[in-house]
Amino acid sequence: MDDDKSAEQHVIAAAHHLVKALQLQARTSLSNEARRTLADLDSHLAAMAKAKEDETTSLREIEGRFKSAQAKIMTLQSNCLKVWDAGPSELFEYLQNVEEIRTIIESLESMMPNKNGKQNRLASQAHSVLQMAMVRLQEEVIYILAQNKQCFGHACVSFHSCEEIVVDEESMVSIDEDSVEGISCLDSSRADSEVSIMDLVHPGVVPHIKSIADLMFASHYIQEFCQVFIRFWKDALYEYLRLFCMQQISIEDVLRMDWTFLNCRIKKWRQATKNVIAFYLPSQKNLFDQLLGEFGSVSSTCFIECSKDAMLCLLNFGQAVAIGPLQPERLFCLLDMYELLRGLCQDVDALFSEDHGNFIQVEYHKLFKNLGDSAKAIFLGLGNRIASNTSTTPFQGGGVHPLTKYVINYFMLLSEYSDILRFLLEDRVVENSGGDVDAVVRLDISSEFPCQLALHLQSVASTLESNLEHRSSLYKDDSLKHIFLMNNIHYMVQKIKNSKVRTCFGDEWIKRHIVKYVQHEKSYERITWIPILSLITGYEKSGKAVLKERCRNFSIAFEDVYKNQTGWSIPDIELREDLRISTALKVVHAYRTFVGQVKQSLSDKHIKYTEEDMEKHLLDFFQGSAKSLNHHWRR
Repeated sequence: MDDDKSAEQHVIAAAHHLVKALQLQARTSLSNEARRTLADLDSHLAAMAKAKEDETTSLREIEGRFKSAQAKIMTLQSNCLKVWDAGPSELFEYLQNVEEIRTIIESLESMMPNKNGKQNRLASQAHSVLQMAMVRLQEEVIYILAQNKQCFGHACVSFHSCEEIVVDEESMVSIDEDSVEGISCLDSSRADSEVSIMDLVHPGVVPHIKSIADLMFASHYIQEFCQVFIRFWKDALYEYLRLFCMQQISIEDVLRMDWTFLNCRIKKWRQATKNVIAFYLPSQKNLFDQLLGEFGSVSSTCFIECSKDAMLCLLNFGQAVAIGPLQPERLFCLLDMYELLRGLCQDVDALFSEDHGNFIQVEYHKLFKNLGDSAKAIFLGLGNRIASNTSTTPFQGGGVHPLTKYVINYFMLLSEYSDILRFLLEDRVVENSGGDVDAVVRLDISSEFPCQLALHLQSVASTLESNLEHRSSLYKDDSLKHIFLMNNIHYMVQKIKNSKVRTCFGDEWIKRHIVKYVQHEKSYERITWIPILSLITGYEKSGKAVLKERCRNFSIAFEDVYKNQTGWSIPDIELREDLRISTALKVVHAYRTFVGQVKQSLSDKHIKYTEEDMEKHLLDFFQGSAKSLNHHWRR
């Protein structure tokens, strides 16, 4: 081929000499136009000769540069498993030589094609070396990232666990009342999130990765770089999600989960969602922008590709929870999830505002709405659920019913969610207000609680009272009916009076309900003790036989009350002592007076109990453990 090129140069030289000879021999016989033509031809042939000479020189120079760069590339590739292992300086040298190959290819492609094919052969060899180097650089990118990936640090987010609330066939088991005081199910994500940018890889390697990206992009290997880059960060994000046990799970599997297990998964989901959106993805996007920001939409495209599967995994789990059964125990976790997403809305909008990432933004806001709708449905349906929670058997002992504890402690937790509920209820027209517009005005409510929330809670409390009235009607003993209502209304008042939710009910509500439980206390005393005390009053003109009968009947009646009412329960110590004192004042005083009178007519053997006995026995009442008085009559 070199001979062909030399022959071509000889032909051009011969033609050039021929033109020169013609110009000398016919200098006087040719016309001016012919002479100009020969001169132009002479100049053109001279230029062709010079170009051929320059091209030959240039190809020789390019070939020399290529062989030198190729040798260095092959040496660096064969000396170690990875060029990066030889050190950053070796990688820099490797990239310089690859850049040299890329420049050689550009030079060859800019030259006029020749017939002898050397230029094409050199270009083909350069492309082969470049392709080999690009494959190596793909491996180097993955290797450098893997060797320098940081253990992702994030702000520690503390989550209180949602109290478990379950519903059985007879009643709703209450939240543990001792654990409710001062506890919020909300986590620190309630406040608007502050995005923190962390280093996903050691900052020192970022310039080296960027150099590889720049070279691969300049060499038109954009797809190859993005392919390995996306794969690495997609895997890294899934690895991060696994720390929170957030693998892909179907909606059907979520709906089949036991509530205790699901509740635990929801808490992990909240942690994962908070950390991924507020910390991990902004850090990832920042890194991508550093490396690929100058290449237009490539950075955002890679970011979406890396994050979309993980985001859809989180959103799909959330949707499965949102469409689950509308049971009361789910409310607080739904509100936590809702509030978390509310605080992260701006972050998501900033991360996925690009057209190709908009579908994630849409799915996020859809989940946000569905969680709110489900939480609102549960909250507004609480009254109906209470109304339908009925029984055909009375609650043993007449103490505070689990339903009462459930509802009131539910209120305690709801007070921590007033801000969220404000959003959910702001367009709610409160029912059961009886059309009384002044009801809102009369409420002693701080701005912390929206009127809608206050009136709804009062409506639920009213439904609870109606339910308790129905349950009290199941008791055959009217006295126990009043003990039951006294206990439950007193519990409602005390819990509400000493909590944040007090402002939701107002002082007037508290006063009315204090009057209610006091009235039940008085009704109990009247129904229980007036018939018994009537046996030892109005006896002034009675004979011994009548007095003996009165003593006997009173003792029998007292023993029956004792047997029944020691098994009744008044859980509140102060309320129990108040009722005992009030009862003792009436009973012991009347008994003392009676005994003082009958002793003038009857011997001690007809008086079964002393005053001290009566006082002692009255202390056994309302302990929730039935006892009997088995004393024999003294003969």
